[in-house]
Amino acid sequence: MANNNNNGKMSREEAGRKGGNKTAREHGQDFYEEIGEKGGKESSRQRNNSNS
Repeated sequence: MANNNNNGKMSREEAGRKGGNKTAREHGQDFYEEIGEKGGKESSRQRNNSNS
């Protein structure tokens, strides 16, 4: 999906998709599971601290 209306420049959406696909190829599913778990724990910690 090349964006030909922007003098050969890539849109932010295209750049994000390209970077995400590269990360997925290089790191695999285990990487996403690990960072998702870390993010969930941090979110929970922040919610619990704000309720104090």
